[in-house]
Amino acid sequence: MQTKKPGPGSEGADAGDAPLLTEEWFERADAFHGGERVRRERPKAASAKEAVNLPLDADVLQYFRQSGPGWQSRINEALRKAAGL
Repeated sequence: MQTKKPGPGSEGADAGDAPLLTEEWFERADAFHGGERVRRERPKAASAKEAVNLPLDADVLQYFRQSGPGWQSRINEALRKAAGL
């Protein structure tokens, strides 16, 4: 009788090595439906945005980019404020 070899990566596997299944773990886990990964999307914004090409001065762009992630949203907020919206 031949014994079945464990699959790749299962050598020395121990139940204690498994991640703790917390609520946060489930929120970040990939979702599958019918064997295919379901793509998670951002929540829909209250108001729709429209992508445009807008030439901006290099120093203005640098100012917003250096402030880190979310710089496009900060440009949008600055334009809303300037427009009185």
